[in-house]
Amino acid sequence: MLTEPIQSVAVRTPDRLAEVAWFDDLCGGDTEFLGVLDPTRRSSYEHCRDIMQTADRLGFGNILLPTSYIVGQEVIPFAGAMGPQTEQIHMLTAIRTGEYWPPMLARHIATLDHILKGRLTINIINSDLPGLKEDPDLRYKRCEETIEILKQAWTQDRIDFDGEIYQAHLKSTDPVKPYQQNGGPLLYFGGISEGSKDVCAKYCDVFLMWPEPEESIYATMQDMSARAAAYGRKIDFGLRVHVIVRKTEEEARAWAQHIMSKFDPERFNLKDRTQDSKSLGVLRQDAFREQSQDDYLEPLLWGGIGRARSGCGAAIVGTPEQVLQKLNRYMDMGIRAFVLSGYPLIEECERFGQHVLPHLPTAQLSVVQGRRPLEEPVTPLTTGALR
Repeated sequence: MLTEPIQSVAVRTPDRLAEVAWFDDLCGGDTEFLGVLDPTRRSSYEHCRDIMQTADRLGFGNILLPTSYIVGQEVIPFAGAMGPQTEQIHMLTAIRTGEYWPPMLARHIATLDHILKGRLTINIINSDLPGLKEDPDLRYKRCEETIEILKQAWTQDRIDFDGEIYQAHLKSTDPVKPYQQNGGPLLYFGGISEGSKDVCAKYCDVFLMWPEPEESIYATMQDMSARAAAYGRKIDFGLRVHVIVRKTEEEARAWAQHIMSKFDPERFNLKDRTQDSKSLGVLRQDAFREQSQDDYLEPLLWGGIGRARSGCGAAIVGTPEQVLQKLNRYMDMGIRAFVLSGYPLIEECERFGQHVLPHLPTAQLSVVQGRRPLEEPVTPLTTGALR
């Protein structure tokens, strides 16, 4: 672990606050026992709705809506359906670049942003398209060009773009103007490859990381802060991590063992079914876990989940005070967004929402950064002149 005192890296949001998000089960896997498919918690519209409404009621500022080619809910239609059924929660919608023609993606986003009245954030995904194994350089270039077209759509009166992959020339951006102002929805992005880091440093707003020992996270943050500065920018940082909160540390550790008690990798391992199971981020988490003692990467950070699940592979485990202490250490480093989850999702959302969330200095980054207006803006889809 880092030694005290911890110095924050340079970030866009200097105030010591955090956007605290939960995770929705659009891609399946919610369960009490990792490695066991649970038909009572399948990724149905009703179950995913209940998770989001629980997080909304408890005051979480955002919720991640993931995407994958797996049984569950697709992001944009689900987010649109949930707009009128939620009050204050923002929706971090995962979008895989390459699945949409960029001007029409901008129109999807504009429509959804108006339905949500600015409660929209975007998680840019740069993975292979389902069914394809693609050259990484192609994916990075496609991702860059998509973002550049989106930014033109959100900040200019017309789109004029000639790239290696996309050519788009549209005389008006009226059909794609979002509800949010001053640059449109915030873009969240993750990935530790060189290409991914460069895309985020150059174009995006929040760099999302998976759980690793503090020294590794801090080194990544320093690197990314310097990369953004080279483009004349500052970015914020987010951490995707599971949580297990109990009255005592012994109870929390016991629950960690409980959820793994039926895991049998020889019989079934959901990790093998996901598109990111061999990504650099997952492989690096695997390496840290193999070097650990009893799967604890450091005090309070348990990496056992990574044996059964891809993506985020570790949990903060402890009492409310211990979990709060760990989150505060991350905030001291400069992290300004947390995307949390626990098994099962609704029950653990309730625990964290009751025992930890009220003690954090929370905010929503799109509000802090002036993207989401406090009053209805003038856009072609609100009260702007039709032409």
